[in-house]
Formats: sequence, C-alpha cells, structure tokens
Amino acid sequence: MSRAPRLRAALLLLPLIAFLGIFFLWPLGMMITTSVQGGTVRIAFPATAAAIAGWGGEGTPPAEVQAALAKDLRAPIPQEQFGDAVRALNSQQSGFRTLLPKTATAIRNVPENSPPALSNIDTRWTQPAFWLALKRSMPAYTDANLLAAVDLKRGDDGNIAPVPPDLAVNRMIMLRTFVIALQVTLLCALIGLPFAMLVASVGGWKRNVLLLSVLLPLWTSLLVRTAAWMVLLQENGLINQTLKALGLIDASLPLIYNRTGILIAMTHVLLPFMVLPIYASLIAIPRNLMPAAASLGAPPLKAVRHVMLPLAMPGLLSGSLLVFMVALGYYITPALVGGPNEQMISSVIAFYATGTANWGMAGALGIFLLVPTTVLYLIYGRLSRTPMVQP
Repeated sequence: MSRAPRLRAALLLLPLIAFLGIFFLWPLGMMITTSVQGGTVRIAFPATAAAIAGWGGEGTPPAEVQAALAKDLRAPIPQEQFGDAVRALNSQQSGFRTLLPKTATAIRNVPENSPPALSNIDTRWTQPAFWLALKRSMPAYTDANLLAAVDLKRGDDGNIAPVPPDLAVNRMIMLRTFVIALQVTLLCALIGLPFAMLVASVGGWKRNVLLLSVLLPLWTSLLVRTAAWMVLLQENGLINQTLKALGLIDASLPLIYNRTGILIAMTHVLLPFMVLPIYASLIAIPRNLMPAAASLGAPPLKAVRHVMLPLAMPGLLSGSLLVFMVALGYYITPALVGGPNEQMISSVIAFYATGTANWGMAGALGIFLLVPTTVLYLIYGRLSRTPMVQP
C-alpha cells in the first residue's frame, strides 16, 4: 500500500481520534489526575510547606513551623482556595473544618508583630495528629483519596490502616453496587434471552411489534420512566391495587424504596441493552439448524442447549457486559426508587462532586468503578476471539 492511500485513511480516522481524545481520554486523565493531586494545601500554605518539610513528625513541630502557619493564615488567601485546603485537611483529620477558620480569624484580629501562640487559640494545636495531617497533605501527589475510597488511611506512623468502623461506608456501598449490577444483569438475561428467541422466531408485523415494545423505553426519558415506576410501585399504586382486586394479596407489597423497586425499575430500563445484542446473534443463525437437530432426534430443550445457546452466546456476553457496565454507574433510578439503605456508589460520587466539591474523592471512587469495568471488557475481548462452537 502506497503512502498516499495510507495518508488518506489516516485523515479519515482523524476526526474519530480527536473525538475520543477530547471527550473520553482527556476527561479520564483529568479524573485520574484529580484523584491523586494533593497540592491544594501546599498552594494555600506555601510558608508552612517549606517549614514543615524539615520536621521529623515527633511531638509538636518547633516554633518556626507554627510561625510559618500563622504567617500563611494571616495572608489574604482566596476564599475558594482556603475552602479547598480545609476540605482536604478535614478528610485527613476530622476537626480542621472548624479549627482553621477559628485560628485564621484569631490571628487576623491581633497586630502582626505580636501573634498569639496557636495553642492559646485552640488546644487542638497541641495534638500531634493535626500537625501530622498537615505534613501528609503537603506533597503534590497523594494516595489519601484512593485509600479513603476503600475505607483505608495512613496512620501517624505512615502505615496503611482501616478507618474507624463508624466511618467505613465506601466499601460496603461499593459491594452493594456490584451486587445490584449483577442482579440486574441476571434478571435481564433471564428475561431477554427467551424474548430475543421469540422475536427471532417470528417475522413480519409480529417481529416489528415485539421489537417496538423493547425499543420504546429507549425513546423515553430516563427520568420519565423512573417516575412512572414510582407511580406503579407505590403502596396504593396500580400494581398493588390490581393484585388486591384479583384477591392475590390482602396488604400492599413493599415494592418501592427498597431493593425490589431498584431491580424492577433498572431491569426495565436496561432490558433493551440485553435483548438487542442477543437478537442480532440469533437473527444470523440459519433457520434450518433447529429442524436439522430435531430430524437427528434431539428433543427441543436439548437442541436449544447444544445448538441455539452456543451460537447466541456472543450476543449474551455482549448484552451482559453492556448491562453490567451501565448498571454500575446508575444514579437517577436508585436515587428515586431505592431507599436510603440501598443507594449505589454513584450517589456517593455525586455527593462528593456537588455536595462537598471534593473532586479528588469523587475521582478516586470513579477509578474504582473504571478498573473492574476495564478488566471485564478485556476479558470479554479475549472470550470473543475464542470460538464458541468447536468444529
């Protein structure tokens, strides 16, 4: 192949490469960088950063370090910059949120040539834990957010240790997120596989109607679909009223603000991502394979298990991957339909991103969702190159 055709081919790919770089790789790199950045405190307190670097971390630091902190607190620090530093320090050691503003106000209210001792302003400055947290926050890069995302932290001796049990919530929420995503994937597979087989077995207007029933949710706003399920699943909703009218139940079933409501709503929303890949695999299977298996004496279930399922497996794997990856990051549906004890990790990420503006912690939690998703994608890529049916 000559150079000119190769150049034209590269130019054709250039818009796609630019799109991926701007809208995927760049935000991904920013998220990873933000999660390990630790220069917020260094930027807000430059004199303290220089002075505390020589402190060994034993007891309380010498007077030079405390004087440097007093100098930084007296300086006109931008409010946003000061707030970011306070949040970063408070994530390391609880109490900085009140300690630093109190100390800064006290120092600015006295003459510059006679600053008060920090211990006289607040006795917490006599505790080495606060100074150690200040020292740990000075490096330009830190693993504090990554450790906090899995309920770990560095102790005063620098070793990694678990956080107190009353603060260890991220790992539990992360596990709940994976369990819910797996449950939704299994439900979508159990419903989507027979439905896709039914769609592939019929033709004409019947196929169009069945496909329309699957595609219709994709044409509706996610918020509208979730709100509709809130109406259907509530205590006096249509589902409970129908079951009572049929005499199947006496009291209303708890279908909303719990795990049941989340699974029902998310399965309905994500079912098309399972049905369509399976249908695409089944529609490519020659129609004479099942009659041929029957003519050779295979019962219907055996023919499905040994002929239909192996050929539909690429679509099933692809659909499972899509559903699982999308379910991991779901936010609106669990937030509206689930209860306070059933929230997924996306709600925690949204809290850190918008509620506390702690983008580093939000990015760290996002990385722990990205890593398993990437691993699953690589596994699927390896499996997709392996023949599903041996000759």
